[in-house]
Amino acid sequence: MSNKQQNILIIGAGLCGSLLALRLGQRGYNVTVYEMRPDLRKTDISAGRSINLAFSDRGNKAMKMVGLEDKVEKLCIPMNGRMLHDKEGNTFLSNYSGREHEYINSISREGLNAMLLDEAEKHENVKIHFSKKCLSVDFENTTAHFQDYKSKTEFIEDADCIIATDGAGSALRQSYFLERKFLFSFSQQWLTHGYKELSILPNKDGSYKTYKNALHIWPRGDFMVIALPNLDGSFTVTLFLSYDGGEYNFNNLTTPEIVVEFFEKEFPDALELMPNLVDDFFENPTAPLGTIKCSPWHYKGNTLLMGDSAHAIVPFYGQGMNASFEDVVEFDAVLEKHQGNWENVFSEYEKTRKKDTDAIADLAVDNFHEMKDHVGQAIFQEKRKIEMALEKEFPKHYSSKYSLVTFNEHIGYREAMLRGRAQDKAILNMLADGIIESTDDIRTLLDKVIKETDTILEDDKIAGLH
Repeated sequence: MSNKQQNILIIGAGLCGSLLALRLGQRGYNVTVYEMRPDLRKTDISAGRSINLAFSDRGNKAMKMVGLEDKVEKLCIPMNGRMLHDKEGNTFLSNYSGREHEYINSISREGLNAMLLDEAEKHENVKIHFSKKCLSVDFENTTAHFQDYKSKTEFIEDADCIIATDGAGSALRQSYFLERKFLFSFSQQWLTHGYKELSILPNKDGSYKTYKNALHIWPRGDFMVIALPNLDGSFTVTLFLSYDGGEYNFNNLTTPEIVVEFFEKEFPDALELMPNLVDDFFENPTAPLGTIKCSPWHYKGNTLLMGDSAHAIVPFYGQGMNASFEDVVEFDAVLEKHQGNWENVFSEYEKTRKKDTDAIADLAVDNFHEMKDHVGQAIFQEKRKIEMALEKEFPKHYSSKYSLVTFNEHIGYREAMLRGRAQDKAILNMLADGIIESTDDIRTLLDKVIKETDTILEDDKIAGLH
């Protein structure tokens, strides 16, 4: 079958689905997309969902692929590092990398999604329908059952293949699970913490109330607040807090007085910037944080899960969107190889991709503990000092775990995780044992870190951890 005759049905027009529709449209496939929510270009539907996201090199690789790198750059605000805020209001900027050209960006979810939808719709062979909820998928017959939100009428759509990019609550994944036609493994693990979106509004003149080019973090051991800048001068603020542990938690922050007391005690400098705190707190929902892993992602050459529907992760590495975008890049490479043979495409894509999405899921949970707690510890700050110096002095020979994951888009997440964890272990062990200090000769430091890292990697290999 030539591309022109193949009909692809995509469920979900979020970030991953709209990028996939655009790419398949560029390749000449007939693409039909059904989205549960109304068209975000015509209605405001952001409440409770992250308003802005961290966009980095893996995501940008996808934008290069579809020719949108320059357009997307205009939506970005560079964040060079983490601005740490202690309880006294003192701040400390910890750069993300010792290499000046490496930084992450804050980007509007809505702005980016709208651009991808616009670009996809420029292709006559791409049709996008909104307010159509997928109820179930018959993966043996490659058909999907939808309901129109407005008229409540139900209808069936068929296609040569169906790709579900419908997020953590995926209808296709639910159908895999409920139908029991094949062995389908599924796990969903919740953190004990949830999150709530808040905001720092701009000054009256539209300027930023605090430093613009950083991801702000208020780490407090068992909970934290973060803030990312928006183009309009505001910051999207997120409180990550336990549902029921500790002195303050989501279950007992029930009155304006307690909320203000909590912020006065823990985040006084943030509270000063947020006269709107109480309104935001009680207007915006508290949402859970979970990791979803499942397998297989595909059924024959009929259906495939992609993006969050296959591997939802917690947001603490800033890689959720980037990982979904990289899914499309990896899928596109396999499609180039096996055009038209969907079973081969789906099978090879899953084989090459799943190990990496499992790795970033685990790394994101690790980084949750690192951000809320470890970043404030002296040994961690000493480790960062050493890593920054190594990256600055030896930009081609050393990359921290964070850099391997965030800025080295040519290597997979799993490889980045294995080497990055070994490096962390090497530096922390040697610091704890007094073998190295951040004031040591930089070349000697590099040699010791590389040698110890290689030893740990070799031990891991023997222990079967690779």
